[in-house]
Amino acid sequence: MYDVVLLTLGSERDAPGVCGSGGACCGGAAAADTGTTDPAAADTGQCATERPRVPVLACADALTARGARVEMVTARSDAEIDAVLARLDGPARPDGLTWPDLDSKLRLVVATASDGQLRAVLRRLVRRYAPAPSRRPADLPGDRTLPDLPPVAVLPLDPARGGTHSDLAAQLGLPRDPATVAAAVLDGTPRRLDLLRNDGGSVTLDGALLGAADDAGRPLHWRARVEVDDTVLTNGDEPLLACAVGNAGGYATLDDVTLLTAPDPADGQIEVAVAVPVVVRSSWGRRRVRLEVRRTRGRAVSVLPREGKVPYLDDGVESELTRKRSWWVEPAAWAVWSI
Repeated sequence: MYDVVLLTLGSERDAPGVCGSGGACCGGAAAADTGTTDPAAADTGQCATERPRVPVLACADALTARGARVEMVTARSDAEIDAVLARLDGPARPDGLTWPDLDSKLRLVVATASDGQLRAVLRRLVRRYAPAPSRRPADLPGDRTLPDLPPVAVLPLDPARGGTHSDLAAQLGLPRDPATVAAAVLDGTPRRLDLLRNDGGSVTLDGALLGAADDAGRPLHWRARVEVDDTVLTNGDEPLLACAVGNAGGYATLDDVTLLTAPDPADGQIEVAVAVPVVVRSSWGRRRVRLEVRRTRGRAVSVLPREGKVPYLDDGVESELTRKRSWWVEPAAWAVWSI
């Protein structure tokens, strides 16, 4: 039978930000986007509770009833996340690289109050197992910079998420009921998915939405060069209202505008769209603004702001883009336990 670690990040008060991303999860000011760590949650004071939440306890009971040995861990820093992930390490390799053990009898369940929290764990997995370019081993797939990551189970702490901004578990059709999550851990199979790495040292599971609005909700114009592989969607000379970088479909629509048409987290590609306001004339000679959405797909995308700061959401985490940022796809690099 399996050993199972039920990993929770911080408390429910940390849900708007990301626990375990560069310091303590409870308390502490929001970190600036340094390009090397995810922004931490804004100052929330002390943790609301030290006790596991009800879904975590229910999942632990369901696992225990099936004979699994269960350990519940609450991590409030990167170091505490890393201590859990180290238990997924494989045997020592002749090249000295730390490599995951995909045949491990240890199963990891991540209890998430937000996609940003799930991303925080995957970010630490990537940092643990991705070799430096100078130490790239011969057995690494040619289209990847990291090995197959160990599968994780996702236990959503919200009972339901729907609408236009469904969380990743809902988009993937993963179970939300704790007992069903437990069944996926013990009886399910790994479902391999793409993830996006970026040159800021982080990862993206769902997608990113770049752009901003004023206090009245009106979109603000900004300029950037957006390039996908060898295709230039905009060279930075025209105003933009939004840019969506999609691995999955969380940012497929913006209000009533369809940005991404078919984002698929298992197709080995990124779908990218920009929304450009274009002035056109009617047959009566009247000027009006039409929103033109340009889309393409590829392996990598770069966004170079032309001026100022560009606010964006990345897996629900707020930040600002002040310099060029590139995302690239790592096909089938991570996996979830599913039934």
